[in-house]
Amino acid sequence: MAAPGPAIKQHTFSSLLKQKPLKTSPTKSRGTMAVSMREVDPVFQGAGQKDGLEIWRIEKLQAVPVPKESYGRFFAGDSYIILKTTALKNGSFRHDIHYWLGKDTSQDEAGTAAIKTVELDAALGGRAVQYREVQGNETEKFLSYFKPCIIPEEGGVASGFRHAEVNEREHVTRLFVCRGKHTVHVKEVPFARSSLNHDDIFILDTKSKIFQFNGSNSSIQERAKALEVVQYLKDTNHDGKCDVAAVEDGKLMADADAGEFWGLFGGFAPLPRKTFSELNGKDSSFTSKLLCVNKGQAVPMDCDILTRELLDSSKCYLLDCGSEIYVWMGRETTLEERKRAGSTAEQLLREGNRPKSHIIRLMEGFETVIFRSKFDKWPKKADAVVSDESRGKVAALLKRQGFNFKGPAKAAPVKQEPQAQIDCTGNLQVWRVNGNEKTFLSFSEQCKFYSGDCYIFQYTYPGDDGEECLIGTWFGKKSVQEERSAATSIADKMIESLKFQAVLVRVYEGKEPIEFFPIFQNLVIYKGGTSTGYKKFVSENGIEDDTYSENGVALFRVQGSGPENMQAIQVDTAASSLNSSYCYILHDGDTVFTWIGNLSSSMDQELAERQLDVIKPNLQSRLLKEGSEYDQFWKSLGVKSEYSSQKIVRDQESDPHLFSCTFSKGVLKVREIFNFSQDDLMTEDIFILDCHSCVFVWVGQQVDTKLRAQALSIGEKFLELDILMEDVSRETPLYVITEGSEPQYFTRFFTWDSAKSAMRGNSFERRLSIVRDGVKPKTDKPKRRATTSTHTGRSSVPDKSQRSRSMSFSPDRVRVRGRSPAFNALAANFENPNARNLSTPPPVVRKQTPKSPSPDSSKPAPRAASIAAISASFERPKPTLIPKSIKASPDANKSQTEASKPKPETNAKESSPANDGQIVTPTVQEDLKDSLAEGEAQLPVYPYDRLRTSSINPVPDIDVTRRETYLSSAEFRERFGMTKEAFAKLPKWKQNRLKIALQLF
Repeated sequence: MAAPGPAIKQHTFSSLLKQKPLKTSPTKSRGTMAVSMREVDPVFQGAGQKDGLEIWRIEKLQAVPVPKESYGRFFAGDSYIILKTTALKNGSFRHDIHYWLGKDTSQDEAGTAAIKTVELDAALGGRAVQYREVQGNETEKFLSYFKPCIIPEEGGVASGFRHAEVNEREHVTRLFVCRGKHTVHVKEVPFARSSLNHDDIFILDTKSKIFQFNGSNSSIQERAKALEVVQYLKDTNHDGKCDVAAVEDGKLMADADAGEFWGLFGGFAPLPRKTFSELNGKDSSFTSKLLCVNKGQAVPMDCDILTRELLDSSKCYLLDCGSEIYVWMGRETTLEERKRAGSTAEQLLREGNRPKSHIIRLMEGFETVIFRSKFDKWPKKADAVVSDESRGKVAALLKRQGFNFKGPAKAAPVKQEPQAQIDCTGNLQVWRVNGNEKTFLSFSEQCKFYSGDCYIFQYTYPGDDGEECLIGTWFGKKSVQEERSAATSIADKMIESLKFQAVLVRVYEGKEPIEFFPIFQNLVIYKGGTSTGYKKFVSENGIEDDTYSENGVALFRVQGSGPENMQAIQVDTAASSLNSSYCYILHDGDTVFTWIGNLSSSMDQELAERQLDVIKPNLQSRLLKEGSEYDQFWKSLGVKSEYSSQKIVRDQESDPHLFSCTFSKGVLKVREIFNFSQDDLMTEDIFILDCHSCVFVWVGQQVDTKLRAQALSIGEKFLELDILMEDVSRETPLYVITEGSEPQYFTRFFTWDSAKSAMRGNSFERRLSIVRDGVKPKTDKPKRRATTSTHTGRSSVPDKSQRSRSMSFSPDRVRVRGRSPAFNALAANFENPNARNLSTPPPVVRKQTPKSPSPDSSKPAPRAASIAAISASFERPKPTLIPKSIKASPDANKSQTEASKPKPETNAKESSPANDGQIVTPTVQEDLKDSLAEGEAQLPVYPYDRLRTSSINPVPDIDVTRRETYLSSAEFRERFGMTKEAFAKLPKWKQNRLKIALQLF
């Protein structure tokens, strides 16, 4: 198999080691890789430029590409080089290089693989981490590339592959031992009873049946993972057609499968005890040693504490940790020096008779977390910016040698800020924590938070398998610890009352996750607090109470992405709080200013206008452009000073990492799962998914109840340990998710199959059902518990605090809160967006969950079809927006059904709005004219007494921000003293003043 490119001179292993650099002197400036080298194998040209695997085999001391269809097939007599390229969210690539040595490979082939690995790293710009893999003792990262396992075959390139067709002629019975809870190490052992033991799991592959023997000391998780190997053997050796049997250690001839299994071994006999150690030479008491490589010799360094300052960029070092040796290569070292350092590490293992220990080679600036954790206070990792330059120099060098080598590769452009994966049409309830109790907040107050208080919220919304529920706590920056603890305790009880079928989230002010703000839609955060705990703390400590006052001076920063995701945050009343990328609202008593930053967008300005409705609805604001402020403005802020122009950046989501957890006596131990999938989530365990901007704690259904109750503490401990050494904040949002209740903002990190999380039984039982049946078994998933109110205290009939939202789910349909789908259809034809009143939320194209139904909206609906939709909506009961967990009374349902019936057009003029139990459909020409004038096509009409905010019988399913539009024209003129058309022409602030006076705001 010839390598691409020009003919290459054949080398011996010794000649590879004796290669000398070119006469041109290497670059030695600090931070720059020394790229002058004898040669880089041209077979590596173009490597590492796209996500995925690339594999080469050593043939006659040359690296030869392996066809993709042979990936995962290894021969014991060969050596291989495996490159794993991973595209990161930041747009760069991460490279991991492994050189795998079969148990029968020659010394020359093994040495060539090690040297060629260094050359491949050089071709990649010196950014890769390099691993030495020995057959039977591979790293979990390596095995994760070839799930569920690798089973090396006998022979190699020198043998001519005479073994390759053995199974095609006649099936040979083989016995394998499987070890590993998360990644399976598979090894073929002699087909004899003496190979079996009580600690491991064994797979016997016969011609017609595959047996899995579960040692009595093996865990459920190990047994489940071994079944993945059984599935692999079934598909590979039997074309998916053979019987599968599970044999439990200790069951004798009474079990038919057990009897058949033992009969293949000549009958049952007691098993011997395990005589070898799983540690394979690992010594947990081994003291790490640092050695400097000098002219191919490892010289121990005299140091009591390992520090970063000991490592010189112009040298190579060995860090011997017993089970692994790290080779650290300074950026200014030459390619020859790096090859010598690798050979020195190999020699150190041979001298110490440690053939199974791993060698991990690292370039300066690209150290792994585990390596950095061996040192005392390793400095914060800075972004390496020299690798692309180095790779470019390698490319230039190869071009001078006549090879067409591509320059530095970059990953595909990274998506901007991830979208909130949560439906925003649900029902929200909010409580403020006062001491050890919670106080329910009305609709008008539930989106007004104080930095000195703690809040609990419960949000129910439509999901794929019924109603989903999110319960969370929000801690203000100045809230007291006692009330934070009380909020956590109350939220835990709420979760427990729902049988752990709701998701729990812990949120700190300023660290809100992307799902938080869309739930509240319009949130205002004030300074100070109103809770008893905050007031007591301020009083006892003699601290000035800066709680917001409507009559005082206050400055608000307005932010958000649209009318359904906007916030006003009160900041210090000082010029330094301003930022050119935002709009601000400043009020000093009855004087109100709207400050427009030069770098703010038109959307920012519109959001500022909308926030005035909440903060100062009855006052006219003075609009100020940055650079043209009044003296009075600066006087209110104190002293004019410099301020920022950079937009505030929230913590960015990084590439996710999954960890399995053990938590005992307050000690947390984690183990990373590489290249994870949904199948890695075992129902008996707790896992942590870390994506930097938030952390998820996933709890399996089979987890012990006491451990389940500590899930939030496990997440907090994880943040405290900062496992990935990223200086993660301890206030990072924490989610606790129970198996079977996974929300989409969690499952988006996996290729998710909801049927798997709904299965019953332990991990082994679930996997066995799949392997035996060949398909996933049908599951009877229980309905998610309705989130009603043993703890909410809410009436079953919605009141004025009930949230009114649109239930339309089409991602392509314009949506406005409170409007019916039929109205949206008509509005799409009649509404004039240019004439929209700013107090009315504009149509918003909402990004829905991927599984939401998406009707074809590419063709605009004709006007006749829109009117037909209106008519159809009047001929059937209107769907309520009350969450499924809140059932209306029979009387209410009856009233609602009757209300949905249309009135004959001939009697429309005689209809009286006095009967507040009915809906009167307006067909009077004057009503229609007024509605069309303001883009409100034929909304239902309700009496004033039911529309005002203090009504004892409020109307459900309306847009509460536009109550006045539901009045008849006659009653509108009576209440407002003008027509709807005249009202629409008024300034927004004057409209709001009239609405407030009439209790319609």
